[in-house]
Amino acid sequence: MTNTTPLNIGILAHVDAGKTTLSEALLYASGTLKKIGRVDHKDAFLDTYDLEKSRGITIFSKQARLTAFERNITLLDTPGHVDFSPEMERTLQVLDAAILVISSQDSSNAHVKTLWSLLNHYNVPTFIFVNKMDQAGANKDIILKTLTSSLSSHIVDFTLEMESEEFQEAIAVCDDNLMEQYLENASINDSNISDLIDDRKLFPCFFGSALKLEGIDFFLEKICKFCKIKHYPDEFGAKVYKIARDDDNTRLTYCKITGSGLKVRDMIKTVNPKTNEVLEEKIAQIRLYSGNSFKLVTSVPAGTVCAITGLSTTKAGEGLGYEQESTQELLEPILNCRIILTDDEDPYKVYMQLLELQEEEPMLHVYRIEQTCDIYVRVMGKVQMEILKHLMLTRFNTDIDFGEGRIIYKETIESTVEGVGHFEPLRHYAEVHLLLTPTGIGSGLTFDCNCSTDILAKNWQRLILTHLQEKKHVGVLTGSEITDMKITLTSGRAHNKHTEGGDFRQATYRAVRQGLMMAKSILLEPVYRYELNILQEHVGRAMTDLQQKNATIEPPIIENGKAILKGTIPVACLGNYAEEVRSYTKGEGSISCFLKDYEPCHNAEEVIESFAYDPEADLNNPPGSVFCSHGVGTVIPWNEVRHYMHVESEFLFDEEKNSSNDLDYNEEFMKSFNRKDLEKEDNRSFSEKQRDILASEKELHDIFERTYGKIPERNYNKDKDRNYNFDYIEKEKGISDSKYDEKILAKQKKNASLKKFLLVDGYNVLFASPYLNELAQKDLKGARDKLCDILSNHQGTCSEHIILVFDAYKVEGGKESISRYHNIDIVYTKEAETADQYIEKTSHILQKNYTVRVATSDSVEQLIIYGAGAVRLSARDFWNEIENSKVSLRNDHLEKSSTKLHNYVLGPDFKE
Repeated sequence: MTNTTPLNIGILAHVDAGKTTLSEALLYASGTLKKIGRVDHKDAFLDTYDLEKSRGITIFSKQARLTAFERNITLLDTPGHVDFSPEMERTLQVLDAAILVISSQDSSNAHVKTLWSLLNHYNVPTFIFVNKMDQAGANKDIILKTLTSSLSSHIVDFTLEMESEEFQEAIAVCDDNLMEQYLENASINDSNISDLIDDRKLFPCFFGSALKLEGIDFFLEKICKFCKIKHYPDEFGAKVYKIARDDDNTRLTYCKITGSGLKVRDMIKTVNPKTNEVLEEKIAQIRLYSGNSFKLVTSVPAGTVCAITGLSTTKAGEGLGYEQESTQELLEPILNCRIILTDDEDPYKVYMQLLELQEEEPMLHVYRIEQTCDIYVRVMGKVQMEILKHLMLTRFNTDIDFGEGRIIYKETIESTVEGVGHFEPLRHYAEVHLLLTPTGIGSGLTFDCNCSTDILAKNWQRLILTHLQEKKHVGVLTGSEITDMKITLTSGRAHNKHTEGGDFRQATYRAVRQGLMMAKSILLEPVYRYELNILQEHVGRAMTDLQQKNATIEPPIIENGKAILKGTIPVACLGNYAEEVRSYTKGEGSISCFLKDYEPCHNAEEVIESFAYDPEADLNNPPGSVFCSHGVGTVIPWNEVRHYMHVESEFLFDEEKNSSNDLDYNEEFMKSFNRKDLEKEDNRSFSEKQRDILASEKELHDIFERTYGKIPERNYNKDKDRNYNFDYIEKEKGISDSKYDEKILAKQKKNASLKKFLLVDGYNVLFASPYLNELAQKDLKGARDKLCDILSNHQGTCSEHIILVFDAYKVEGGKESISRYHNIDIVYTKEAETADQYIEKTSHILQKNYTVRVATSDSVEQLIIYGAGAVRLSARDFWNEIENSKVSLRNDHLEKSSTKLHNYVLGPDFKE
């Protein structure tokens, strides 16, 4: 009777080891195929992609289903080429067992050792099949000796007679407890062998020829016999290992069901990676693929590898149900390449297309530089570039090319340092203290928390750790990703009223950045572990070459006129050395490499100079902190922030050694900042300002009618009267200014529930401020950002919805964009559209249902928006209004503080 629990077996190998040929042989031996396909004949069952057939290599992992020896098996064929190793690595996470295919002609290949380390990392039970034993020079004893010395001493020849004493002893030495059992009764059963294989204490080794079907039946029988039957929990779980699209562009989520089973129309909870929003989506189809075809089923049991449709936001490595997200992959790209486009291609469209491909290959790390519109991707090598180019052309009809690849560097720190970050614009508050500790080469980036809940609540601590993990933090030498350090949360502070989640994101990012600026950083470069196989006569030439390429060289292994050189070499120095080796050895030599790790860069100064990276000019990663002074958010330089922190530092440091005096904080600037934005002080009373505004509106009304004719009567709903219209309250005779002000305020409070809009002509208002005007001459973007911060703070005190509009009409090919900046909306107009035109259009639409004010000093625009039914506000009056709101806010705060002090000293019931 066939066991219904699926058995998922992956096949791994280095290039040309015969992996796909072995897959064909297993499918034929099980009766699944009537005829064996061949890679060289381009008719292999699992090579379904055109480029796979033409190049003769496996590019994408695929599945085949077979039944043999009462076991249902899903065979997963993985890519063998090093450029597609990340996809192979993701497949390892869903395997019950793996077959490592090794060529008899190249049993000590460096890539084999990489595969072996990955299998060990993911704890996958492994069977070894040595292929091509029919070729001349294949010696089983020599190969087995090489494998046991280079991979594991627990590799055992399973072609031996299993009842023989030699075989039994070889099994017994793999486990101390089994050795005692063997010495007592000299009996080892099949269950003992299965347990050892499952625990990765025993690695069965088989020999044969896949092309000639030698040893295939015996190999398949032993796999089915010794692979343990897996047991799964009742709770639903699934591990996603691949995202793809079919010929109809239907999104497919490939996964292994690890608990309970799955049915069509089941609701699955996923997380949108862009918004972190939890979604609940319905399973539309369940597909069981075998080669290029699939079978639709209504349900699958736990343990099944399948493809499902209906999920729109899943990603490779994601865990569904009880499953956790996968840990970071070991293999990663080492080249960063710029995408080259033809003149007629839209960069943004290409960027979105590459993001779609990134769902299928997350290691691409597609990113775009906004200022230049340049697009970059990370790749493993030239073969992957060719595949990407072909995919873009066939799927999207987009022709792309690649610029020269640039090595991906990383950065770490030399010694422990504390980083502090503070984010406190008006009505926001967060402070974070982090300890950055180096953890050694190859350790990666880890996060921890050592902060008392008496200092910072647990929910804020979890949020800070989330923000630390959600972003690729970059260093300060070249702007490269940081690694090999532990970042520990040590302290922080939140405000009961003003703190929001986004505040801690800003404070956390700034704390990391400030710590890196304080520390002594080290530039790291990727390093290969190489193995060079040459004739003995070429050893001298090879060692000279390697020394010139900054490689380390172990003592050469010389045997039978052949030599093996091993060591490490910087990726940047390797270049096309493989071609040089083939040239000077006349095709008899070869070099194989695999990524060992990142180590200190051999030419750090030269690389840093070539990047010309300025960490303080990186606006996406600011090292300074934001403090609130006189109601305005002010940036304090990174080397001055410690003097302004609200939480005492838990880390002792040498201030003279670690701080710099390049930037001095100007206290006088902070004292005068509030009034620098104003042309002059305005001492008019509230009633006088109100009358002047409305009088100027009346004057504008007359001018407009004289020029363009009478304005049609507008239908105002008297029950929904607006804050600003021409029917202002006339001041009665004998009424005081204070009483008149009270009437105005009462009317405004009555209409406060109405939605109101304030459209701000960005550059018109910006250049009306002397301070921002002066700043814009040096840094226009900085002036824009400052205006955004001022309006964001003002939004907290005004009842209108602020929309800030900037011109982008001179940007060729520019598209209208609307973004959210904290609590205001920012609009950049499209090509050939000015801010005036956008404001006029928007005013005309909004005024039909809402109150609209427009802040601008453009006289022509004032006439037009007035005709559209909006209320104009000059740039000068706009800046006065902002200043008045700050003064009012401070007075309210002082009044409340005074009342609290009065009640505390005299009691709330005391009357004079």
